[in-house]
Amino acid sequence: MVLTKTSRILLWGANLWFFGEGMLGPLYAVFSEKMGGDILDITWAWATYLIVTGIFIIIVGRLTNGKPYKAKVLVFGYALNAIFTFCYLFVSNPWELFIVQCGLGIAEAIGTPTWDALFARNLNAEHDTHAWGLAGGQTQIVTGVAFFAGGLIVNYLSFNALFITMGIIQVAATIMQSRILFANKQS
Repeated sequence: MVLTKTSRILLWGANLWFFGEGMLGPLYAVFSEKMGGDILDITWAWATYLIVTGIFIIIVGRLTNGKPYKAKVLVFGYALNAIFTFCYLFVSNPWELFIVQCGLGIAEAIGTPTWDALFARNLNAEHDTHAWGLAGGQTQIVTGVAFFAGGLIVNYLSFNALFITMGIIQVAATIMQSRILFANKQS
């Protein structure tokens, strides 16, 4: 299968993003508890993240539909995600965690529909199912490896080391995705 330059950039950037994001994974509950959160705080923060993400995905999808600047919006979403990932370093109570989760939800909502649209637009119709399979399969593999890596970092270092690592990887993902601004001038 032949992928376009833009679809390869999108896949590599997404893989980096999922690796950085996935490192927290199941450790989120442990981190929340360390910040004084209980089961309801964890539930409330995660539910809010999902609801905020869902609402803003719909809004961003509508606002960017048919617009020529999807790639710029995508890069902005990735950059915002990196910023909020670093914000984990400053969380000291459940309310601050709640705010970071809202920010991450908005960041993901900015990146997701634009990534999907750009990826779909840059696929060869003959291999579209295979390309979407790569996108979905790689996400699962990368996230699984990231869970393991995140656990090692927290176990042997600290949550701060994890958040710094995650943030650096998110910045790298942003830089990777920004390459589409030059690869496809019409994005």
